[in-house]
Amino acid sequence: MAADTSDLKSWLDAAAVDPAVHALRPDYRALLVAAEGLRPGPSDEASEELLAAAEEDARRRFADLAPEEHPHLAAWREAFRAFGAKPQRTRPSAEALLRRVDAGLPRVDRLTDLYNAISVAHVLPLGGEDLDHYAGAARLVRATGDEPFETTAGGEPVVEHCPPGEVVWRDDAGVTCRRWNWRQCTRTRLTLSTTRAVFILDALGPLGDGELAAAGDALVEALVRSSPGAAVATRLLAA
Repeated sequence: MAADTSDLKSWLDAAAVDPAVHALRPDYRALLVAAEGLRPGPSDEASEELLAAAEEDARRRFADLAPEEHPHLAAWREAFRAFGAKPQRTRPSAEALLRRVDAGLPRVDRLTDLYNAISVAHVLPLGGEDLDHYAGAARLVRATGDEPFETTAGGEPVVEHCPPGEVVWRDDAGVTCRRWNWRQCTRTRLTLSTTRAVFILDALGPLGDGELAAAGDALVEALVRSSPGAAVATRLLAA
């Protein structure tokens, strides 16, 4: 019997990208992958295998190419500059990961390791959030400056507010990810007890629709393989 994905599809149907973001980058697309019945836990043999393969491939592909020179990551740097961010200080997430490949990608937990491996392998920003800690739908907007962002500083919880105009993912309770895909909040981050999650794959013009779909397929395959019986639903958000 096929897994019931009706609840996931209902949640995805409410997700949105504000027109102000598409005005900034008409070529932006977000592929959302929602899943439940996931098996969380610490890094394991399966997640290690995915990360090691992604590292090996990236070392070969970027042996003579700086990450920021890759066409898709160069486009992300332009997108960051367009809303006032400095990408040499706060890098798009995929670039930040690729810069760590030589020293070794971080081993965090099996779900985070999985999506980091897909991000590196397909050279696109990709984040994961715990659906059970979301308040309402996911929306990509330009911040007003009033939205709270829960994070840590010096090991202690703090609440920040984004500059007006910054591109952020948010829900009814506040910002879930700053600067498009730079830093996730503590409230919705994946943990060792996460069983329901949404993964957001970010694409700009240099990454074609077929390449975005291939990255999504690879993520879904990895999720189902690592969590047999998981229910998965997807939605593409585009201008």
